[in-house]
Amino acid sequence: MTDDAKRDAAIRRLKAKRGFAASLVSYVVVNLMLVGIWAVTGAGYFWPIWVMLGWGFGIVWHAWAVFGQKPITEDQIQREIDRRGDAIDE
Repeated sequence: MTDDAKRDAAIRRLKAKRGFAASLVSYVVVNLMLVGIWAVTGAGYFWPIWVMLGWGFGIVWHAWAVFGQKPITEDQIQREIDRRGDAIDE
């Protein structure tokens, strides 16, 4: 991998991490606001849980994509090419 390619990959990772941080902050702020609305309006059935669970699933998925997945390496690419052979051209 060339220095330019390494730099580009590092920039993409940093942007992905910043994007995740922004998503997480939005999740916390909006859900705190919803819990506040719930509390002020009588604190009956805890309806904010549905937003928290749905959006939380998306946050977990985003975290896995940013922090859990390893970058694709040249060795992996070459092994896939060797394994698939001519089938890739289809």
